[in-house]
Amino acid sequence: MFFVGADGRPHWCTGTAIQSAYRNLVATAGHCVYDTRRYGATLGNRVFVPGYSEGATPWGLYVGKRAVAHYDFGTYADYDRDFAFVNVHNGVVSSSSGVPTDSGRPADNVGGQGLAYNQTTFSSVDVCGCPAGSNPDGTRPSTGQSLEWSTGSTFAMQLVDLPAEQPIGVDSPFAGEGSLGSSWLYRYSKDNRIGYLSGITISVSDTDGDNRYDTGVSPYFDGEVRVVYDAAAQHWTGSIA
Repeated sequence: MFFVGADGRPHWCTGTAIQSAYRNLVATAGHCVYDTRRYGATLGNRVFVPGYSEGATPWGLYVGKRAVAHYDFGTYADYDRDFAFVNVHNGVVSSSSGVPTDSGRPADNVGGQGLAYNQTTFSSVDVCGCPAGSNPDGTRPSTGQSLEWSTGSTFAMQLVDLPAEQPIGVDSPFAGEGSLGSSWLYRYSKDNRIGYLSGITISVSDTDGDNRYDTGVSPYFDGEVRVVYDAAAQHWTGSIA
């Protein structure tokens, strides 16, 4: 998911297509849609590009229309609520004539993940995202130009650098800005490309002190995630071609 940040520069986070009645929802981190420097403002020019790889846009571009986040994140900077759902328009692709053509709804084209909440920690989840950036030791393990995967167990943890009371961690080597918003998928089937979204990376951490990131951090998905999802799922978007 590409967007213009509060600094006026282009940025990206990972986004995940989610099942909903209108099949137009994308999940990501709350700070990837909400401008934490300006109360009540959202980050602009948001475009979801599923399957992005090395500049390729295999399923087209899906322009964001509406972002729904938790009240406590925007008002109190509560990172236990750092998640959001974005309603996107139907996709657009270039036709042979160069005129943008409607390519349909994201969940119809790429599938949509289910939602898991109020669960205990999981023995294994698949983490997918487009990480980029440096480890604390200066190495750059990823470029952000393609989707990467890791698999790890989840666990309760404590943070000193973010205001969150019940974060969870996952064993994952992802580093950098692009990994933010990465999906944690429980019971994911690579054959069907379907699973259950059980977490979203909001930060990365080096827990063993070797100067390399080894842990992704997510808010714990409780019933408040479902409340925000329900608020977002009622919005229809339609074509923008």
